Order: sequence, then structure tokens, then C-alpha cells
Amino acid sequence: MIVNFFILSPRGDTIIAKTYRQKSNSSISAHERSHTEAFFRKVKFWDGVAPGTPGMDTTLGLKSGANTGGGGMMMNGEGKKEEKKRGDAPPVFVMPDGYSYMHVKRNGLIFGCATEKNVSPVVVIELLSKIAKVFKDYCGTLSEESIRKNFILLYELLDELLDYGYPQVTQTENLKAFVYNEPIVVSKVADTGKMINPKTANASAVHKPVISSVDTDGRKTSLSTNQKNEIFVDILERLNVVFSNNGYVLNSTIDGCIQMKSYLAGNPQLRLALNEDLTVGKHPSGNSAYSTTTFVDDINFNDCVNLSEWEHGRTLSFYPPDGEFIVLNYRMTGEFKAPFRIFPSIEEAADGSNNKLELSLHVRAEIPDNHFGANVVIEIPVPNITTGASCSVVSTPTAVGVHAEYVQKEKKIVWNLKKFPGCTEQTLRCKLSLGGVCTSQVKREFGPINMNFEIPMYNVSSLQVRYLKIAENMPGYTPYRWVRYVTQSSSYVCRL
Repeated sequence: MIVNFFILSPRGDTIIAKTYRQKSNSSISAHERSHTEAFFRKVKFWDGVAPGTPGMDTTLGLKSGANTGGGGMMMNGEGKKEEKKRGDAPPVFVMPDGYSYMHVKRNGLIFGCATEKNVSPVVVIELLSKIAKVFKDYCGTLSEESIRKNFILLYELLDELLDYGYPQVTQTENLKAFVYNEPIVVSKVADTGKMINPKTANASAVHKPVISSVDTDGRKTSLSTNQKNEIFVDILERLNVVFSNNGYVLNSTIDGCIQMKSYLAGNPQLRLALNEDLTVGKHPSGNSAYSTTTFVDDINFNDCVNLSEWEHGRTLSFYPPDGEFIVLNYRMTGEFKAPFRIFPSIEEAADGSNNKLELSLHVRAEIPDNHFGANVVIEIPVPNITTGASCSVVSTPTAVGVHAEYVQKEKKIVWNLKKFPGCTEQTLRCKLSLGGVCTSQVKREFGPINMNFEIPMYNVSSLQVRYLKIAENMPGYTPYRWVRYVTQSSSYVCRL
């Protein structure tokens, strides 16, 4: 199925590599070293050229004298040099060695593999995601440090996960019987750039491994010693919204899931109840923005879930498996109340100059005033002939970390807000200087505007957890329940 497996650091260093089969008369170490380097360069500096395109450089920078730096130069129609635009590499592409390379990114790490045969990419991508999940369950956290300190344990897991490149055991709880090494727990580094809210962030226990471990001082810690009975529940929603230039919603979808991680002693049966008015199927009018009933288009459940009480009580019962797992996934389409509205406008300069433009962007938060958007980033691509821009922000006093700047190299304006309070409106005004005359073609080079954000303890679909409890009455058994709602932008775009 797969020829080799590897994990690369954000710098391109090979942390873990394992070869399952090789072509005859080829050196394993030389092949791994050269082709993981070429693979990383292709992912890092993806030029948007599909493999097999006529005129494509199939050496991937391995030729002598080739430019392997971050930027590439190409000739335009007038014979002038201009820099290639880089984008994100697709998860599957072919390399000159004849192998198909597939990868997923988790916490900045690249989990990748190569296949020689014509295998299903979806199966391989799911396998890589499963390997990343198992590594996280056994290490507690998924980071470069935790992988380097637990490489013996991870190689042992790989031996059980894959046999000659074919998957065999991929469930966390089933692997426990075959794993004998203990993980070394490393302290989780706080990611301040992605921090949602210190008051609602997960407790540190959520980063514990699923088996007994050894800390960095060499002291053994058992899961049964002084362990709190805890269960962590995350209701995650990712929004895909497209706005027109006048602020109307053109397309909107919600992809959501309920995710859990259990540290309950004895693995008791749990009961999870959702909204009693939850209806599976589209809203009759197609507009659920102001409906009192919660509608989802479709929903699918984990194999461990018992659905005997679902139809009449919207209640699920299950025995939680080890590690992190998704209880259910759901999807919602149609109109819903978007958390942020975007209103852009582009006008010619007031002084009548034909090489200057004024851009105004109003963003209104339509979430309750007791909620806020965290780590908001708004990107506005500008025309290629832009030579400079000055930005000014009109923000409310409650907004925190407001900053806007023009990035000359990437030809875009970046507007950052660490905290965007609900029921407020923020405004950005930019004056752009152009290197030529402003025409209709130049104006079409604006946008689309892209917005990234997180909203803690808030969800758009109104899906709620009514209660989470232990099915059986167990005297003296008092588990701690941590429930968190998070709404994230997946693709939040406004056309210009």
C-alpha cells in the first residue's frame, strides 16, 4: 500500500522515517534523505504547477545551479521578471521518482508517505490522520519535542499500526495490549497565537497520555494514582460563508462535530443529551437564521454510539473509547445568522488623482455583547501595481490588539484584532498609491477579502448539550465535566 512513512518538522528535518519496501538496486538511506528533502521543498515552495505539465521543472531544484530558495522568478509577456506566487501544496502529488506523495499537517508537523501503486488517496489520507491521532493519544501532546523524546514508543506503535505498508491495528484501545514502552510527558507549550481564552481553555489533564508515563525527571506517573475522573467535550463548528460586496450572504454552510476525550476510571457508560427540538433535515423555508428550532441537514455518529433513544429523546449512550474521538459530525446549509458582516467600498481619491484609490472596510460583529471574536485576521489583496498604502483604523475602546499594515511583498493589507467584542463595528480606511492609471481592470484585482477568527463559548447552529452524565448510579463517583463551544472560520470570504 505505502512504500515509506515519515514525519517532518516545520524546518524540514526528518524526525521519524520508516521504509516498508524499496525498489531493487536502490539505497534506502540515500533515497529517504534526498526525496524527503525534495518533497519538503515542493510543499514549502509550491508553485501551483500540476505534475506532468509541459515545461515543468521535474528536478524539483535538484539540478546543479537550480534556485532552491523561497522565491522563484518567471518571465512575463513583456520580458520582465516577476516573482511566482506561492500557494498551498495539495495533499497528493506525483514526484519525479515515480511515487505519489501524500501528506497531512498537524500542529506544524508534516505526516507524509509515498505510494508506488495506484491506491485510493482518501484511504491513505485517513490512515495518516489516524496515525497522527494515535501518536497524540500516546504522547499526550503532538509536538516536535514530544515526538523526539518518544521516538522509541512511536516506532513501536508504527510496527503495530502498519505491516509491510498495510494498516493492521489503528484503534488506540486495541494497541494497548501490544505496547510496552512508556511515554515521556513533555509540558505543553502555550500557543499564544492561537489562544482562544485563558478562562475557557482546556485543563492541563487533557494533554495526558492514555497509558502510564514517565515525566521529564524520570518519575513514573500512573493513570490510577491521584487521577481525577474527568471528561472533556468540545462542540466545534467551522463556517464557510461567501458575502457579496454589499454585505449579503451568497452561500453559507456549517461543518460541526462533538469531540471528546475521557479519563474516567472504569470506563462507565455515558449518556449525552442534545436539544429536544433538534431536527435532522433542511428547514422548510431554507432560512434557519431566526427559527426557534435547531435544524441540521445531516448527521453521522461514531460506531460506539447506541441510538436506541435518539429518535424520541435526542439522547446518545456509549462507552467512550480511549483517547480523543468524535462522537458525531453534522452539517448545516442555508441561511443562518453570520457572526460577522463585511461591508467594503472602493472609491477614487477625493483630489481627483487617477493613480490613487481609497478603500474602506466596515466589519460588524453580530454576536451578543458577552462574546467576542479572538485572533481576528482580515486580509485584503490589492492590485499588483500598488506601490504603497497608508492604513488608519477606527475601533471601539473595547477592541484589543488592533493593528493594520500593508505588506508590500505579498501585495495585501493585513488587519489584526486580538479581541473583537460582540455588538460592535470596526472600520479600516486605506489610501493606496498606484504605479499606473486606475482602470476597471485594476479595480478587478482587489480581493476577495478573507477573514479568520475564533469565537469561544459560542456556536452558530444553536446545537446544545443538555446534559452529560453517567448512565449507572455509582455512589461516590463524581466526575468533572469540561464542556467548551468553539466557532471557527474555515472559509469566510467577501467578494469585491
